[in-house]
Amino acid sequence: MKTRERSEIERNLIMLFLCRTLLSKSMPKLTKLFKIVFCNPMKLRTNLFLLLLGISVIQVAHGQTKDDFFGKLRTVVIDAGHGGKDKGCLGSKSYEKDVALAIALQLGVYLEETFPDLNVIYTRKTDVFVELQDRASIANKAKADLFICIHANAGGSSAYGTETFVMGDAKSESNMKAAQRENSVILMEDNYATKYGDFDPNSPASYIIFTFSSKAHQAQSISFAEKIQAQFRERVARKDRGVKTAGFLVLHQTTMPSVLIETGFLTNKNEERFLTSKEGQDYLASAIYRAFKEYKQEVESVSQSIIDDSIEQDAESLAPKKEEKKNPAGQKASEKSVTEINKENQIESKLEDGLMFKVQIATSTNKVETTPENFKGLQEVSFYEAGGLFRYTYGAEKTWEAANQIQKKVKESGYEDSFIVAFHNGKRIAVGEAVKLLKEDK
Repeated sequence: MKTRERSEIERNLIMLFLCRTLLSKSMPKLTKLFKIVFCNPMKLRTNLFLLLLGISVIQVAHGQTKDDFFGKLRTVVIDAGHGGKDKGCLGSKSYEKDVALAIALQLGVYLEETFPDLNVIYTRKTDVFVELQDRASIANKAKADLFICIHANAGGSSAYGTETFVMGDAKSESNMKAAQRENSVILMEDNYATKYGDFDPNSPASYIIFTFSSKAHQAQSISFAEKIQAQFRERVARKDRGVKTAGFLVLHQTTMPSVLIETGFLTNKNEERFLTSKEGQDYLASAIYRAFKEYKQEVESVSQSIIDDSIEQDAESLAPKKEEKKNPAGQKASEKSVTEINKENQIESKLEDGLMFKVQIATSTNKVETTPENFKGLQEVSFYEAGGLFRYTYGAEKTWEAANQIQKKVKESGYEDSFIVAFHNGKRIAVGEAVKLLKEDK
């Protein structure tokens, strides 16, 4: 084919990229894929097939980013406990229903102001009675990504502090009592026995069903709960009573990560003063808000890295393999391959044992010296080769949280499209697989 005709086809294909790709962030990846396809001496028909297949892969991945992104938090439901004829637990001069509503509404204000694209739904915004099953139903019908249930606690006059519950088997008598107290609200509902399958909130035998409850969202629920408790402890100076599990019906009936927050004891006079004060309610709401912000960022960064990593690996798999050189007689191909790669590329990054996260910042067809001036001042940049390309990374961290901080630094340096990649015993693995390994280690 003539050079002029080839150039015309290339220009048309670039226009096809621009028309069919919806997200501008796809451009660097598409350009890279374009170079892979057209810079190799293959038949044009095969090249076109690979190119269109690559477009489809990237469109699917970014379609997930927009619509089916498993970690994207679009909708949160805030549930102010009790309400109306259900006063909840009693303080010396306060009702749980009022405290819970005040904190819930303030939390909603913070979320709506900071995240304009977030759909914030309330189970109640006024002093009305909402049946327990309706609270969960509101969240399920909205296909919420997170359910935040806000309550206040009751106990002895000396009991104080905050605790956050997730769905699970009660591990102690106090956890069981907390669940029984909150679940007893169903006794105020008409035909509660029919609605809840003869569930008796006061009978420990009824809670056996929770032993077999699905734990599909327990890990995410615990992660969010831990962040809430950390904020209460470190930013609001509340006593941390920990993250706990118990059989709360409202959590049992939701189909997303869910937590029930006990913000303090109304039966403790000092804590009651704090809980009923405008300042105290604002502090507690802002602590939950900060925990949500941290949780949202963590979940979405993991998800985005999985998508980016998937695109990267798909592009690698589409890249034509280099022809292997003939080996000298008696030498194994695998031995020569490893030896030559190590010698020619002079791999600068050591192969660490175990799981390691790095931030990929750039890709090139030719090897670039890893000096700071070539990488916007970043020092100790390393690289690996895959799919016929040199892939440059920065940092080497054992935890996702640490890698996430490195990624922030890298983006501030100008690498906006950087993303986290994972290695296990020196071998590149999918980020999704790495996340599973992290969970197994816990």
